[in-house]
Amino acid sequence: QVQLVESGGGSVQAGGSLRLSCAASGFTISRKYMGWFRQAPGTEREGVAAIVSDGSTRYADSGKGRFTISRDNANNTLYLQMNSLKPEDTAMYYCAAGMPWLLLMPRGYNYWGQGTQVTVSS
Repeated sequence: QVQLVESGGGSVQAGGSLRLSCAASGFTISRKYMGWFRQAPGTEREGVAAIVSDGSTRYADSGKGRFTISRDNANNTLYLQMNSLKPEDTAMYYCAAGMPWLLLMPRGYNYWGQGTQVTVSS
């Protein structure tokens, strides 16, 4: 059974850092496209970062230079290191797995975690 479990969210002040984790089971993350998405109340879910099978990464403009996606194949875990956080980064963050056409679009990601909340105060 495929399962994705996020952790690492919390409340931080602007300029702070958080590291999100996504523990996967039921499949091998290195064989899937993996992505991090976020959704704030009243907004659509948006892509933050993605990593593909060969290790290539893609970032949304909002996180370039601040966010880093990575994976630990031995532990089948996906990470998102977030630095220099801003209040506008406040959202529920989700990890996802699948074979999408467009890496930073939700469509095509078949599996989703429950999310972890990130709140950044000014």
